[in-house]
Amino acid sequence: QVQLAESGGGLVQTGGSLRLSCAASGRTVNSYYMGWFRQAPGKVREFVAAIHWDGGNTYYADSVKGRFTISRDYAKNTVFLQMNSLKVEDTAVYYCAASRRASHNQYDYDSWGQGTQVTVSS
Repeated sequence: QVQLAESGGGLVQTGGSLRLSCAASGRTVNSYYMGWFRQAPGKVREFVAAIHWDGGNTYYADSVKGRFTISRDYAKNTVFLQMNSLKVEDTAVYYCAASRRASHNQYDYDSWGQGTQVTVSS
């Protein structure tokens, strides 16, 4: 199983930027889809973005298109989520996850990180 560890969360003002990192270890993530999900208090966990480790195809939720960018670094075995033009409604715990299929459904992801808090203040 893949082990995932997120970092980079924090407190930022509206309109600011943050970059989240997700370091993968354990088995290789070749051919995996690496995704980011988020969960705000009292809400269900929702899909944010995903990238195919090998092909680089990317997928985004409509709510973050044009503001967030997902990427990966082969040498560091790390996936990034660059978040720009942050809004208060982006406040959530952000989770990194790995799946063998392209999916927006959290139940298709079988490895998860512990999460990192992102708070956007007005």
